[in-house]
Amino acid sequence: MTEFEMIAKTFQGLEEILAKELIDLGANGVAIGNRMVSFKGDKALMYKANFHLRTAIRILKPFLHFKADSADDVYEICRKVDWEKYMDLSDSFAVDSVVYSEDFRHSKFVAYRVKDAIADYFRDKYGKRPNVSVANPDLTFHIHISHDDCSLSLDSSGESLHKRGYRQEAMEAPLNEVLAAGMILMSGWDGKCDFVDPMCGSGTIPIEAALIAKNMAPGLFRSHFAFEKWKDFDRDLFEEIYNDDSQEREFEFTIKGYDKDPKAILTAKRNAKAAGLLDTIQFEQRDFKDFEPVKERTVIITNPPYGERLVEDNLLGLYEMIGERLKHALIGGEAWIISYHYECFDKIGLKPSAKIPLFNGALPCELRKYEIFDGRYNDFRGGDRRLKKDDLPSRRSGTLRHKARLAEREEARKAEKPSRKPEERKPFHKSEGKKPFHKSEGSKPFHKSEGSKPFHKSEGSKPFHKSEGKKPFRKTENKPFRNNKK
Repeated sequence: MTEFEMIAKTFQGLEEILAKELIDLGANGVAIGNRMVSFKGDKALMYKANFHLRTAIRILKPFLHFKADSADDVYEICRKVDWEKYMDLSDSFAVDSVVYSEDFRHSKFVAYRVKDAIADYFRDKYGKRPNVSVANPDLTFHIHISHDDCSLSLDSSGESLHKRGYRQEAMEAPLNEVLAAGMILMSGWDGKCDFVDPMCGSGTIPIEAALIAKNMAPGLFRSHFAFEKWKDFDRDLFEEIYNDDSQEREFEFTIKGYDKDPKAILTAKRNAKAAGLLDTIQFEQRDFKDFEPVKERTVIITNPPYGERLVEDNLLGLYEMIGERLKHALIGGEAWIISYHYECFDKIGLKPSAKIPLFNGALPCELRKYEIFDGRYNDFRGGDRRLKKDDLPSRRSGTLRHKARLAEREEARKAEKPSRKPEERKPFHKSEGKKPFHKSEGSKPFHKSEGSKPFHKSEGSKPFHKSEGKKPFRKTENKPFRNNKK
């Protein structure tokens, strides 16, 4: 089959993991961009990308590249497209837009002009126009503009690919499935040891771990993909891909999910049952502080509260407890923790062996790796388990995250050190129980010798800068300043 250009969208920080997934899937010409990976492949690869990729949000198929300086230029060029190659008059459609250009200040207006071009194309030809549907369109077109470079694409996914289809219910502030899968793939966990999420919430991380461990496609539970409504949809080819379970494997270890909230455990079990993985994952109501020492090598990946959407009493105390439990109950294992605040990480009290910037929605977070060992750190580094960081992704989003952290630290500094009123300030450089600065015990005040008079004052003279019989310095009887003698 003929190969064509495609784009896989993802979250910032997951680009390199997604690129590796695409290479393993057989994609050609893989190139990493900002929150996207471009690649080439045929129709079968497009179906597989939607069905198998764990860290992709959607798969786009570009079909037109052009230059434009205004929304009117976009309209004129789009009106000349042969839209009947992609849709019929009876199909509903929608247009999304992403714009990075000073010439195009309103991305929604660009989307409106593309909609007008499509509608006018069919109205000129048939006297009717297709319907626009925001909620559930048959086809979705994307226009991307960078400066004056424009590209039109067809969305082959439809709903975001993070919506796997197994989530029946969710707790407050659930972790995105794509981010959960990305964290697990970054850790290198491949199902060859035990896995635990001690704060599992609605079970997203354990369920994604089970899918990876058994090598089950994340698209198994979706009801449909957008490409199924395309004119050139090959149903036989897609059914062959959908029904191929030859790459699935048995899982011989255990995956456990704990949470102190009984409602969270019930929700996690319902979601795992919908994914057909309830027999693979052991869910149990248990507080992290009651986490028992592990006997076999175990990997922990968890998403504790940040204090943003979920309010946790004594947030710093929670992270201090996490560090204590890891240190005493996970010897020989490793833990991966994602969080938003530096102060929370500091309270863990363990030295991380890796720090990876990630975005959880709009929050610039960090995923940290902690390797728990028995004995001295230098002995651990010098042994057979020397840390290997070659496979870890580079810090692509460090700049943006660094700026956010600086602002956060400045706010914390101001909160911890409120300005005091002048009368509340203590003498400069004076410690508790000590004498004032530059004064030794039993000595006289600074710059004054024993028995001498004050500085610049002779015996019997008047105060400094004031002559006998004259008015004070720079002051007249009428005006306070600039007194000239007449």
